[in-house]
Amino acid sequence: MKRMAVAATAMFAAAALALTGCSAERGGGAGDTGGSSDEAKGFAADATIGVALPDKTSENWVLAGQLFTDGLKEAGFKADVQYAPASNTVAEQQNQIQAMVTNGAKVIIIGAKDGKQLATQVQAAKDAGAYVIAYDRLIENTEAVDYYVAFDNFKVGELQGQALLDGLEERAGHDAPYNIELFSGSPDDANSAVFFDGAMKVLQPKIDDGTLKVVSGQTEIAQTATEGWLAENAQNRMDTILTGSYGGDTVLDGVLSPNDTLARAIITSVQQAGKPVPVVTGQDSEVESVKSIMEGVQYSTINKDTTLLVEQAIKMVGQLQKGEKAEVNDTEQYDNGVKVVPAYLLDPVIVTKENAEEAYANVPSLLDIVKSYE
Repeated sequence: MKRMAVAATAMFAAAALALTGCSAERGGGAGDTGGSSDEAKGFAADATIGVALPDKTSENWVLAGQLFTDGLKEAGFKADVQYAPASNTVAEQQNQIQAMVTNGAKVIIIGAKDGKQLATQVQAAKDAGAYVIAYDRLIENTEAVDYYVAFDNFKVGELQGQALLDGLEERAGHDAPYNIELFSGSPDDANSAVFFDGAMKVLQPKIDDGTLKVVSGQTEIAQTATEGWLAENAQNRMDTILTGSYGGDTVLDGVLSPNDTLARAIITSVQQAGKPVPVVTGQDSEVESVKSIMEGVQYSTINKDTTLLVEQAIKMVGQLQKGEKAEVNDTEQYDNGVKVVPAYLLDPVIVTKENAEEAYANVPSLLDIVKSYE
């Protein structure tokens, strides 16, 4: 089944999700190419390349901006890297993309603040002859997206779900059933539904057979969402769940958290309530969460090496500059509601205390942190 980004748009109006219970299909081999229906056309080797990123609420977005600035310059391009401020609406990113079009950017790489509200701007880019590469987050409901580059986000969810099960068996201190709670990301991020669906592919059978019990009863993505990916929203929801569902001797054994920022907020809520810290998953390998994992607090995270993702995006720019089609390895999964966007997907890596040194062998800053706990 194709990844239906439109499911994210409708997820608060319908209980059924386009991907729930579906296995992850894979497209063609790593050598496949794809793109818009137009013939590939080259452009000047020193052309301007626009990069529009969302706010700096995640360490990875901050790192991506610097990597794009340095990497595009090294490749001979002029880099125009912009962030949409956290305090602003999506209108700021819309304006930034339009300015890139006006200034003659030949490729615009977009980490969408809200992938459902950029159709007008990416169509303007296409009309001006520019290529559009959706970076990390799919841009929805438009023909004007040429490529998508990301880690395999459905697999991220599967890894998170399996890590939760593994952590429960390792740390719960009792046999099943295990009491858990579910958190998902922001509804304006198309990835949120994909992460959640991947995790639920693993967890739903265990909920159905009684191995897992969601004590709050909140199992739908509309109930589990965290607006804006904001830590305070996750912490407030966890506070409410603990008060309403975990009184007396009821113990919370595990929490599915979609990223590290929310994981730390969830852990803070539990600690402030004076309860034992449950098994908590995460994503992004943020420094504070890596430390927490090595201290035995947070259970897991996901390593999605931003360096590799930016390198792949810049490689695609180089191929387009030469008049080639960009290399992709998936032409089936990512339906944005109007078209299946050709994608290049990288493999995520689950990280726990046990495999952290191996997982971060090529990430010196994180490897140093891991080794400092030996």
